Amino acid sequence: MSLAGRVDRPIRQPLPQRIGGFGGPDGLSRYLTENQVTHVIDATHPFAAQMSRNTVQACQASGVPLAAFTRPPWQERSGDDWQRVPDIPAAVDALDQKAIRVFLAVGRMHLADFAPNPQHHYVLRLVDPPKGDLPFPDAEVIVDRGPFQEADDLALLRSKRVDLVVSKNSGGTAAYAKIAAARTLQLPVLMIDRPVLPKRLELTQVPAVLDWVRQHDTDLGV
Repeated sequence: MSLAGRVDRPIRQPLPQRIGGFGGPDGLSRYLTENQVTHVIDATHPFAAQMSRNTVQACQASGVPLAAFTRPPWQERSGDDWQRVPDIPAAVDALDQKAIRVFLAVGRMHLADFAPNPQHHYVLRLVDPPKGDLPFPDAEVIVDRGPFQEADDLALLRSKRVDLVVSKNSGGTAAYAKIAAARTLQLPVLMIDRPVLPKRLELTQVPAVLDWVRQHDTDLGV
């Protein structure tokens, strides 16, 4: 979530820098009220479900307008071979099968969830190195940060002899290369759907977000 002052009007009192969950929806609601925040833009990751739920509750409780700035989800295209699952546990269940080579691109925090399927060879691409031992015996780690190029991911999937790509439907362009590469190689993709969130205004373009802010005349920031 972004809480930053507008540049075209002075702010009466500087907002303190804050990183973290704000103490749940009650803490966030209190923060919004105490700092006279008039608008909230939720620009968290599409899978940061708890923070987004907290934000919806906090804005409803404090009467502050909310808009989510989010990436459009990826859509299945001609040539794709997707198996869609609703969440991480469903993806784990789908991997309860014979041993294959899996490109697992779900982030470091979810690695332990896949421990029930140690039979696979996992190729892990992570932004940061894993902390401690990996939760499965047969795996290799690639530490890299996007945006990624389709040609590079095509070479990677080929060189690692990947049989299946597991991915969250994060949307955007930075991580889409693996999906395009899987299409080219006719590899199946286990696609994890986004979490279901409470109803809220969702905007996908920066100009639309700025127009939403400008609709209200205010001396304070978002």
